Amino acid sequence: MSPYDPSAFPPFAVTVDLVVLTVRHHALCALTVRRGEAPFQGRWALPGGFVRDEEDLSQAAARELAEETGLHAQSGAHLEQLATYGDPQRDPRMRVVSVAHLVLAPDLPAPRAGGDARSARWAPVDTLLTDNGQDLGEAAPLAFDHGRILADGVERARSKIEYSSLATAFCPPEFTVGELRRVYEAVWGVALDPRNFHRKVTGTVGFLVPTGGTTTRQGGRPAQLFRAGGAALLNPPMLRPEV
Repeated sequence: MSPYDPSAFPPFAVTVDLVVLTVRHHALCALTVRRGEAPFQGRWALPGGFVRDEEDLSQAAARELAEETGLHAQSGAHLEQLATYGDPQRDPRMRVVSVAHLVLAPDLPAPRAGGDARSARWAPVDTLLTDNGQDLGEAAPLAFDHGRILADGVERARSKIEYSSLATAFCPPEFTVGELRRVYEAVWGVALDPRNFHRKVTGTVGFLVPTGGTTTRQGGRPAQLFRAGGAALLNPPMLRPEV
């Protein structure tokens, strides 16, 4: 076997990009940061950055999330690798391959900018994906290929809550059926019939477990509280209405 010569291969870098989704004010929102450095200085982007020599991918993702936004991975948050993006022209600095991660969590606090991010915000995904942010006073789409990454992350979330219990990742530890329904409505962008939804979710084995408590935080009569059950997959699935 001939000796390995690193110089025979072109160098490239690895980054992590984060699609962080939460439900705020009954809308599915994504975390974005305004870049403080070139390239795309001043443009909005997904949080992320270069992987350090001593880090694995999940460590890099957690560090970038904390450095650029002040947010930390929570025990109730869902984190998974989304996809890998390697178009040779995706980054003007050099050849950069990005491993995107999807983070889903309950109503998260306002982010705090840091690292090489000038500011950070939550923005409705519908605005980011359909209007390139112009409704929020922006004149350009997300930096790099982050529009594509965001679209892939949103579609992953929308499809996964059909056949898995992942929608509960957007809820607090104890929640009502009405609160869960509003998660589905926000992620899918549709209105759902309350009675039909209640029948489906409470009739799916392992999806929800009654806690025995009630709440009036939604107003009106006390509503029964539930927590996420142990089922990872839903049978039957919660199919998206056709629009």
